[in-house]
Amino acid sequence: MKTFTLDEAQSLLPVLESLLKRAIEGKQAAEEVESSLASLAQRIYLAGGMRVDSARVSQQRGELEAHLQRVRETVAEIDAIGVQVKDIDTGLLDFPCRVDDEVVLLCWRLGETAIEHWHTVEAGFKGRQPVDERFRRRSNSNNRPN
Repeated sequence: MKTFTLDEAQSLLPVLESLLKRAIEGKQAAEEVESSLASLAQRIYLAGGMRVDSARVSQQRGELEAHLQRVRETVAEIDAIGVQVKDIDTGLLDFPCRVDDEVVLLCWRLGETAIEHWHTVEAGFKGRQPVDERFRRRSNSNNRPN
């Protein structure tokens, strides 16, 4: 598992923010198409059947799959960087980080200006704590010339 220093994780935020926005937009677009298809299915059910523009329905299903594929690919791209996507809807990401010989997770959510929280793997988001000197010390020591 890749681990990040606070500085490394922070430097990735612009790219990750862009990727997250793309995933969120894809998910929202997929939900709109899915809602439209569900509404059509409900009308068909309530009417006991009806004429349907099957070409349009097929096109919508293709759009839905394209949006979902874009989301999957974007999440896979974030994952390939070594960052964990915890919640697309809120844009919640975790960055594995080694501190005091333990792997913890630096925690960032879309809209936050910087990575300012961390939590243990077990505690999750509810266990978020402010980043302290241990993280900054590690980042600074890694930037010193050898």
